[in-house]
Amino acid sequence: MFENIKKNKIESGFIVSIFIIVITLIVYYVCHALKLGTASIIIALIFSIGSAWGSYYYSDKIVLSLNKAKPATKEEYLKVVNILDSLMLASGLSTKPRLYIVEDNQPNAFATGRNPENAVICLTTGILEKLDYYELEGVIAHEMSHIKNYDIRLSCVVSVMVGFMVMLSDLFSRTLFWGGSKNNDNDSKGNGILMIIGFICLILAPIFGSLMQLALSRKREFLADITAVEFTRNPNGLISALEKLENDPNQLETANKATANMYIINPFKKDAKSNKKIKSNIWSTHPSTAARIEALRNIK
Repeated sequence: MFENIKKNKIESGFIVSIFIIVITLIVYYVCHALKLGTASIIIALIFSIGSAWGSYYYSDKIVLSLNKAKPATKEEYLKVVNILDSLMLASGLSTKPRLYIVEDNQPNAFATGRNPENAVICLTTGILEKLDYYELEGVIAHEMSHIKNYDIRLSCVVSVMVGFMVMLSDLFSRTLFWGGSKNNDNDSKGNGILMIIGFICLILAPIFGSLMQLALSRKREFLADITAVEFTRNPNGLISALEKLENDPNQLETANKATANMYIINPFKKDAKSNKKIKSNIWSTHPSTAARIEALRNIK
């Protein structure tokens, strides 16, 4: 477990660094294309560092806002609070995660926050209504595993930064297409290389960012499932919960593509047009539920 925590911290730092470099190149390319001269690199650096800082420190608030989550009270959600309290000792967490609720019929859950001291577990009203005590225990243990392993920092930072890159690329592409002007000055070879790299980042950053986001999510779900069983000593609870979540017909109304990878199960289980289940592939936010259940059964 300690190896995974260390690895996640290193990966988080690496991703933030890559984000700063990519955003710097994109903004530099745009500023240079708009003839802002030598100030381009300064503007690009300030913009990229500022956006990285904001994404890191406010990513949890952004995610909760996107999912329309509200704080849960102990009086109204006593059963969940009791489960959370009972799992604190087994998880080894020093700070109890805050509990949030999303008003939605689809049973689902996610955890977020930049570290275990600022962690949040968010549950839909659907999961509270449709799962029994031990199934809920398995789900909450799964989310606490993400917190313990620092998956929350990794997934939250990646989700916000990838979403930001997509919006930035789209905005700048439109700006340059409709109102941008070509720089006819004789640029140095160094500026020309940076311009080319910036243009490539502008086009490809959203694609590579999304693929990285999806790959990280799929890998972490298996680990969180196994760690959850270490907390509860009851694989049947999580297995039963995953089966119910997979077979539930409801769509998650508050879900969006930027944060879909954070949920315990893909909130977009069905194609909106055909109403058929989406099969797991390279673009999937999660491994197949059948594969996860099989892995849990193998450790029984």
